[in-house]
Amino acid sequence: MLTGIDHVQLAAPPGSEPKAFFGNILGMQEVEKPANLKKRGGVWFQCGPQQLHIGIQENFTPAIKAHPAFTVENINLLKERLTEHEVAVKEDELLEGAQRFFVDDRLVIA
Repeated sequence: MLTGIDHVQLAAPPGSEPKAFFGNILGMQEVEKPANLKKRGGVWFQCGPQQLHIGIQENFTPAIKAHPAFTVENINLLKERLTEHEVAVKEDELLEGAQRFFVDDRLVIA
């Protein structure tokens, strides 16, 4: 039976620099990829007990609806950090009881 999520994989276009956004801006810790997978490109990050894997995809098309959702300690501080790095924040209040926002991956990865 399933007991949890080990990792989530997102796609990025060839030549993108996902380390800059997930590592430098969001502050995620990079995880060393196994040697046999390094040739595929991309980068892995630790996010709590789970991992976020960014894989390079030829003919990349950004997802419009699919997205990861992260739990954060201070959502306002995160918004400030993203804005300082010129990442557009889109407010969203459609989920009662939740404070949340979106960023457009086409702005930060492509």
